[in-house]
Amino acid sequence: MKPIFISLSPNIEKDDLKETLRLIFCCPWKWKKGKTTKLLEEKFKEYLGVKYTFSFNSGRSAWFAILKSLKLKKGEEVLVQAFTCNALINPILALNLKPVYVDIEQDTLNIDPDDLRKKISPKSKVVVAQHTFGLPSKIDQILEICQKHNLILIEDCAHSLGARYSAKKIGTFGRAAFFSFGRDKIISSVYGGMAVTNDPLLADGLEKFWQNCSYPGNFWIFQQLLHPILIEYLVKPLYGFSTLGKYFLVALQKLKILSKAVTKKEKQGKLPDYIPQRMPEALARLALNQFQKLERFNKHRKKIAEIYYRQLRGLKVRLPVDNSGRVYMRYSLICEKVNTDKILKNLRRKKIFLNDGWRKTVIVPPDTNQEKMNYSEGSCPTAEKVANTILNLPTHINIKEQQAEYIVKAIKDLYTY
Repeated sequence: MKPIFISLSPNIEKDDLKETLRLIFCCPWKWKKGKTTKLLEEKFKEYLGVKYTFSFNSGRSAWFAILKSLKLKKGEEVLVQAFTCNALINPILALNLKPVYVDIEQDTLNIDPDDLRKKISPKSKVVVAQHTFGLPSKIDQILEICQKHNLILIEDCAHSLGARYSAKKIGTFGRAAFFSFGRDKIISSVYGGMAVTNDPLLADGLEKFWQNCSYPGNFWIFQQLLHPILIEYLVKPLYGFSTLGKYFLVALQKLKILSKAVTKKEKQGKLPDYIPQRMPEALARLALNQFQKLERFNKHRKKIAEIYYRQLRGLKVRLPVDNSGRVYMRYSLICEKVNTDKILKNLRRKKIFLNDGWRKTVIVPPDTNQEKMNYSEGSCPTAEKVANTILNLPTHINIKEQQAEYIVKAIKDLYTY
């Protein structure tokens, strides 16, 4: 059995590699400006049925653009769920706004409407509905709360491209939404994101913001294009030899040959220099190629999730909520009987690498400075419990049925040990 990964550009297929190599060697002069960026925006507009779309070099740039365009005042509050990524929090801090953390429901890993009601104050202005790992939040309840308290709803769709709620696509319920095409999201262009809205006033602000953004530099674009090539042909194969692959990846990142998904600055509550910027043509081509495979990707994820469900439901773990409208960016287990550190350590011995960074702390990755994120320990006990008991399983297109069954067997062996 080859090494199994939950991250490391998991969506990459042969056609993606071919396109990446073509971009590197055949047309580097087309890396920044071109027609594909607008084509991707139009395809997104058509797919979601929204009026306005704006592409950026990352989901966090798209979120920053939305937040900036709302023209909030210093110190006003943005309510977010506690089990989230620092990429959501840093734009809030950068604009001198205050993140207010709302606890989550253990069954859904999404914002708890009851705790949301308790956390609203006179300074509250925005609620972010994060659809964690592809499961839609309780949008009806959240919308009702927002309408009652005159709050702006923004959807965080970084994990949920293709998901539906009440037959309506996720990303179309709030005043705006943003999507991510990060290296391990539903579709991937290593970096990339999209802001969407039906509000003409907000769209006007987003248009002005986008016009004032620059394109990333050629070296940054080159880093992203190198990522799938080096990961697929060097890093992943070296994981077959003890921990050599990990050390090689770290070396490539320290030498700045490859970029990191999350920078040191972000873990300390600051935005990196390349946020916010426009989406360059080169990454738009990669994103469009993946977007054309979206339905196949999500159908495959559901099939793998069904394997996990059938074979793990007798085990003493909490399984994800089944929902016909969800997509499975991850298949999350809550393991209260076995330490997840122990599970991951034993799985690594079998060349199964499942530590995706979504664990241990309520604002991930785990080495994020929680104080810099303005999080107070004990304020969201369910999120803290989930962070210490969660184990995410891969569902991406390169996980075959045989590999999913191999993962299940390895986990069952640990529970009967």
